[in-house]
Amino acid sequence: MAKLRARVRVAIAAGVDWVQIREKELPERELLAVAREAVGAAESANGKRATAGLAAARVIVNDRLDVALAAQAAGVHLGGDSAPVDEVVRWCRGGNAPAGFEVGVSCHSVEGARVAEGARASYVIYGPVFDTPSKRDFGPPQGLARLEEVCRSVKIPVIAIGGVNAENAVECLHAGAAGIAAIRMFQEAGSEEELRATIAKLRRLE
Repeated sequence: MAKLRARVRVAIAAGVDWVQIREKELPERELLAVAREAVGAAESANGKRATAGLAAARVIVNDRLDVALAAQAAGVHLGGDSAPVDEVVRWCRGGNAPAGFEVGVSCHSVEGARVAEGARASYVIYGPVFDTPSKRDFGPPQGLARLEEVCRSVKIPVIAIGGVNAENAVECLHAGAAGIAAIRMFQEAGSEEELRATIAKLRRLE
């Protein structure tokens, strides 16, 4: 856990916009502690980020709406096995969550993206766009043409995921993605300096 927490702090300090807490296997107390620490790190960094002209860093918690709310995170992200997005959105928009609380959804098709938009989700994460070991259980790569189709089909932001790296990220943005999400690309940056360099390269694509 110490390594995970340190990595989150480094990522936020290096300029990552969103941190998604995905450790579903953690006991609730540990997950809440990690989420709270990440939120604290984001809040501590946001003054400097504002001075540098960067958007505020935000923390999103996977699946666990209760943990996201208790940690005062920016939102919750739902997967295929999560609670139905329309019910979560309805509950949150009914005054049970802070204004601006994000409800995001993972999807793997145009239809899934449209359903998420119809349920008033804040954004969708779409993929896998490219081949990546962590996403092979979700089927073959969808490719850039399918990503572009999804982006054209909905008005909410579409975040590309799956095999995205500093070289092909620009193709995702040209296809209409509002941003990119990655695991391996950021994990492979061995130091904060390397991570800063990777993020700086990505920002030049915006």
